[in-house]
Amino acid sequence: MSSLFPALADDPSDRVALRFGPRSLTYARLAAAAGGVGARLRDRGAGRVAVWATPSLETAVAVVGVLHAGAAAVPLNPKSGEKELAHILSDSAPALVLAAPGDELPEALGGLERIDVDALAVEGPVSATAPAPVDDEAPALVVYTSGTTGPPKGAVIPRRAVATTLDALADAWRWTGDDVLVHGLPLFHVHGLVLGILGPLRRGGSVRHLGRFSTEGVARELNSGATMLFGVPTMYHRIAETLPDEPELVKALAGARLLVSGSAALPVHDHERIAAATGRRVIERYGMTETLMNTAARADGEARPGTVGVPLPGVELRLVEEDGSLVTALDGESVGEIQVRGPNLFTEYLDRPDATAAAFTADGWFRTGDVAVRDPDGQVRIVGRKATDLIKSGGYKIGAGEIENALLEHPGVREAAVTGEPDADLGERIVAWVVPVDPQAPPGTAELADHVARRLAPHKRPRVVRHLDALPRNDMGKIMKRALPS
Repeated sequence: MSSLFPALADDPSDRVALRFGPRSLTYARLAAAAGGVGARLRDRGAGRVAVWATPSLETAVAVVGVLHAGAAAVPLNPKSGEKELAHILSDSAPALVLAAPGDELPEALGGLERIDVDALAVEGPVSATAPAPVDDEAPALVVYTSGTTGPPKGAVIPRRAVATTLDALADAWRWTGDDVLVHGLPLFHVHGLVLGILGPLRRGGSVRHLGRFSTEGVARELNSGATMLFGVPTMYHRIAETLPDEPELVKALAGARLLVSGSAALPVHDHERIAAATGRRVIERYGMTETLMNTAARADGEARPGTVGVPLPGVELRLVEEDGSLVTALDGESVGEIQVRGPNLFTEYLDRPDATAAAFTADGWFRTGDVAVRDPDGQVRIVGRKATDLIKSGGYKIGAGEIENALLEHPGVREAAVTGEPDADLGERIVAWVVPVDPQAPPGTAELADHVARRLAPHKRPRVVRHLDALPRNDMGKIMKRALPS
């Protein structure tokens, strides 16, 4: 713990480290609470420990306590279905589960020893317990992937990767102990947990978790001393929608030092609406469960809508054609799969050597499955997932993301997703899935095709438009294209 969170050992003050609603812990109290959890885990010789990852003070204390013990935390999504949860528990075989007192756990966890974590129960200082001495390669987290191509896989994230990513972001974002972060992200994912909780603690700063995201909560916290906001596109979309009627929210975002969006691409339309209302631009970064963070726009650089910045210090990134040849053009058009290599990467998929080997090239590059282009100045622009967002139509390779951005600029479109489907002439035709602003008068295919063709190119226009009441999304706000009607 001393190497990951120096402030927990060095800061005996009453400075607040964590706040969830009205409940908070100072650095001294957090060190005591997490140290107590860590001591109990060490007594049991726990290797992997499940954490019932509700958006609560107890989850944060539990994870820091697991790291104090030198063990690996397995954060569990409280919304997981029975089948998925049973798979994760069978696959990771945790020694026990940590949860807040009073949390009702599902039957799948009934066979595990439970330790209740009461974050505020420590009275007075506890006897100092030094963190367990562990190697930088020791597992810190086992985080399960979304399972879109099969059962979820457990990505084993070493302590080295956590430290590397957080220090690289500190460099890119000028992130210091003076920063106060506000967010309402879930804590079973690397965005909310690693960046949103462990990030401030590594810097010696503070985090205010909203519990549940709301624009009122964002305005309140940023107007009362918070300096940074982390969110996903769904959250920033709600902010953009609310800004015209909420002067306090405009003031809050205008005064923030840094606004960061991640986990999916933020539509250009929302970028522009927020910038027009507040004078501040949202910056983006790019990462995955297996890699933590790969790129980020810098706080002192250009916040360009649609780009995720340049590779972070220590991260190598390249674009590769399907035949393995390198994409070298910096023209904003040449599409390739992103491959990365560096100390930010995971170690393995737990007990899945075949899957681990398949994820890497022979020379150690991780195949992300994401496709992108690079602008002339080297900035990376994600165009989607290789499996669902790369459309081959009429001899062109087209990224769905740029078409989605163009569709969202149409006044009659509230939400949009783009996929490809087989076409005898074109190979694949472009299909637009649209949630209209007015369901009684949705924009038609010809109107939207002309709209896209004027902004991009004729070969990128949708050939089919299908209207929906809502797009399927996961807990992080990502559109689940595999769940679209067939």
